[in-house]
Amino acid sequence: MKYIDVVQFAATSLLGSRARTGLMILAMSIGVAAVVVLTALGEGARIYVVNQFSSLGTNLVLVFPGRTETAGVNPGMLLGQIPREISLDDAQALLKSRAIARITPMTIGSSQISKEAKNRDVVVLGSTANLLEVRHMSLEQGQFLPEGDMHSNLPVCVLGSKINHELFGRKSAVGAWVRLGDRRFRVIGILATQGESMGFNTDEIVIVPVASAHMLFNTSGLFRILIEAKNREAIEPARKDAESILFARHNGEKDVTVVTQDAVLATFDRILRALTLAVGGIAAISLAVAGILIMNVMLIAVSQRVQEIGLLKALGAPAVKIRSLFFAEAVILSAIGSFAGLLLGEAGVLVIAKIYPALPVTAPWWAVLAAIGTSLVTGISFSVWPARRAAQLNPVTALAGR
Repeated sequence: MKYIDVVQFAATSLLGSRARTGLMILAMSIGVAAVVVLTALGEGARIYVVNQFSSLGTNLVLVFPGRTETAGVNPGMLLGQIPREISLDDAQALLKSRAIARITPMTIGSSQISKEAKNRDVVVLGSTANLLEVRHMSLEQGQFLPEGDMHSNLPVCVLGSKINHELFGRKSAVGAWVRLGDRRFRVIGILATQGESMGFNTDEIVIVPVASAHMLFNTSGLFRILIEAKNREAIEPARKDAESILFARHNGEKDVTVVTQDAVLATFDRILRALTLAVGGIAAISLAVAGILIMNVMLIAVSQRVQEIGLLKALGAPAVKIRSLFFAEAVILSAIGSFAGLLLGEAGVLVIAKIYPALPVTAPWWAVLAAIGTSLVTGISFSVWPARRAAQLNPVTALAGR
């Protein structure tokens, strides 16, 4: 019996039991589709985070108040201690480092913005003129925060594009006055539409000088400091310099966290890759379930085809050929199930992409190959026992239907 005859015989047998064949293909395709969709979600989340950090800027070092220990918790928090604030003077002192090109102190809070009868709650970001270039932001109209002393509390602001549209409609807001909380600010610029970045929508923020934000919120500490190193080689020296400068200014206490953008990104990348592998592995369990289904159904098929197997053996078919017939059925089932599951999974990915366009959902090539390979290996492996059982049947007993 030639290989083509084996395939044709197996295909005819499968077509003869369409309900049974359809159920096995469905089980296998659901398993493959689950792997494709879940790994696509995990990979999409990873790419989204990478893109968000890339949009944050380049050659960056981030400074946060409080010390993050290995355990991920500031020990002082357990004793009710509040991390020491980072001041504007601390930020200014960082410019002593030759590895640092510029700094951007940031403070953040919420307030109500109003213009005549229109008002709404907004996120207010206090910063300096450097924010525009460090964060790779762009203006649509007017100008950004003025250069100069970061301690200057000028009553000026820059509106996000959505805030501008809601308060002023089609009119130009540049030069107009708005009220933030109990203070008046003159609008000097409008940000271009940029969407979400690192957890907040830049189209819905109001940017004011950092000292003005401190007065508005009655605070003095900074939310974080963005440091831009002079080049990629200067990132690590900039981090070390920032640590040593703040260590000296804070009386020898390590009460700030200084991390590079690459380090944060690498951490997120490892976490999300592990998550992708985990959800892919969970989904792959369904392929094992599908393999067990194939084994059970094929064992039933062996008992139903006893006379057929006996006739083949009586005609001289060796045991290896009998096994190859059942292996061929398993290969066909697994191949069709894999292909159908791949199509179903890609369809699911397209649906998710339509629902969440901001998430770059895409199944990694290794996940697709792993899903197809696992389904084939699973289907064939679980067919070994039924194939051996069929090959071991006594031809005389089999022809008698027992």
